[in-house]
Amino acid sequence: MKKFLLVITILFASISLGFGQNWDWGGPIDPLQAKFEVKHYRLEFEILPESQSIKGKSTVTFSSNNQLDTLRLDLIDEYQVTSVQANGADLEFSHNNDLIDILITSCSCDAVDIFYEGITPIAINPPWEGGFTWKKDQLGNDWMGLSSQGEGAKIFMPALDHPSSEAEEGVDLLITVPKPYFVAANGILDQVKQDGEKLTYHWTTEYPINNYGINFTMGVFHEEKKNFTSVSGEQIPMHVWVLQENKNKAQDILEVLDVSTQTHEKYFGAYPWPKDKVAIVETPYLGMEHQTINAYGNNYRFVKMGSVNYDNLLHHELGHEWFGNKVSVSDWADFWIHEGITAYGDWLFYLEHGGEEAYFEKVDGTLKSISHSKPVASPINSTEEEAYHSEIYTKGAFIMHSLRGVLGDEVFFPMLKAFANDPRFTYENQVNTRDFIEFVQSYTGKDLEGFFQIYLYTTDIPEVKISKKGNKGFEVSLQGIDFELPVELETEKGIEKFKLGKKPLLINSINEPTVDPRGWLMLKK
Repeated sequence: MKKFLLVITILFASISLGFGQNWDWGGPIDPLQAKFEVKHYRLEFEILPESQSIKGKSTVTFSSNNQLDTLRLDLIDEYQVTSVQANGADLEFSHNNDLIDILITSCSCDAVDIFYEGITPIAINPPWEGGFTWKKDQLGNDWMGLSSQGEGAKIFMPALDHPSSEAEEGVDLLITVPKPYFVAANGILDQVKQDGEKLTYHWTTEYPINNYGINFTMGVFHEEKKNFTSVSGEQIPMHVWVLQENKNKAQDILEVLDVSTQTHEKYFGAYPWPKDKVAIVETPYLGMEHQTINAYGNNYRFVKMGSVNYDNLLHHELGHEWFGNKVSVSDWADFWIHEGITAYGDWLFYLEHGGEEAYFEKVDGTLKSISHSKPVASPINSTEEEAYHSEIYTKGAFIMHSLRGVLGDEVFFPMLKAFANDPRFTYENQVNTRDFIEFVQSYTGKDLEGFFQIYLYTTDIPEVKISKKGNKGFEVSLQGIDFELPVELETEKGIEKFKLGKKPLLINSINEPTVDPRGWLMLKK
């Protein structure tokens, strides 16, 4: 995921990086890029801290059912492409307008090597305005982090840079840095090679991975690790890499990571990447989800929740291992599936460790922040910038909360876990909002089309209307909808659930009933 949002207020800005560019991504896929798929990326490059630059090559393995004349990849113009090869032979190419067009008519190949170098784009306001962040730690060591969800992979490597493109066979990262620096990246650390005063770290994963999930962080770190026992029964390596100045906090945050992973597993199912690791690395910016190596920059601001410590940023970014990395969208129109369901996972930590009272306090506080300014689901073929706004988090989470209220715990929680583990929507298979709606309705056997249409696709909210009806009681209705919703009403008899719609329902009550007293739904009252 992206850009962490648990607090209600976010600073929004247009996406622009250190060079004054606007590197948005998504939208309609380029017709040339629609003709092929990327199977695997292999990055081999050196990080040069003194010049804040990188130099190396990227091997892109691809497949196509079409006869390709041109292989079109994305890479920002700030990098210089020095050559492109296939099977050791040079290929003709052009690099303009952040696109590399490689002529492959003369080669029988399924992979190309792209050699490139350049000064890295600097993040202005990471992770919201991403790029490379270069800082010094308190000991004077270089410390580099990368954030790219709003910009895509093209700011650090040649890629088919569209959310529908995931490297199905994973990625290999061979990153060279000066001693004594360490590089934390995706997957497992296969090998470390030393060549004089340089170290090369080879990280690898065979799992499918989205473009902005590919990541690396450089620094001088202290490591703490343990084995995490998954609900699947597997023992999964769990690591935290923190700056040397924070090594006395490493054991504490390792325990926080363990508790958060357990909590997510209870509601979302087994950790998605058992062959790799569960891990965080301390970064010089707030945070971001990166597959198996989440960025953490929340300064160890734990709060007590019941008997355990809670770090809202760590928990949120970890939740994206399920929603964002395992369950991912091919169109930013459906961005809320990443952020809304993950934000709801934050509320579930309150439920699990603080109880119902803490959970509903969180619900009520969030509801006050929702202005219903934009639909949660954006138009088809949206770019990241078009689809990103605060309500994909807040209102997206509230929609999940409302589903819990409508369906009941005995249906809702198994349904949520089933969705997170349905092979039609996980790993190499991506998902959209329509898939989610149809899954929920099929799983529950309930017609929820009206519910989803109004809350996901409009900014309208049902309005409660209550009228006194003689001595018999009160007529209650929901105006602005043409379907019925199960709604709790509180009278002197207690709380009961009724189906309400635009047709008034007579409620026998001495006093005016309270509609939705616990706050399951977004209603105008």
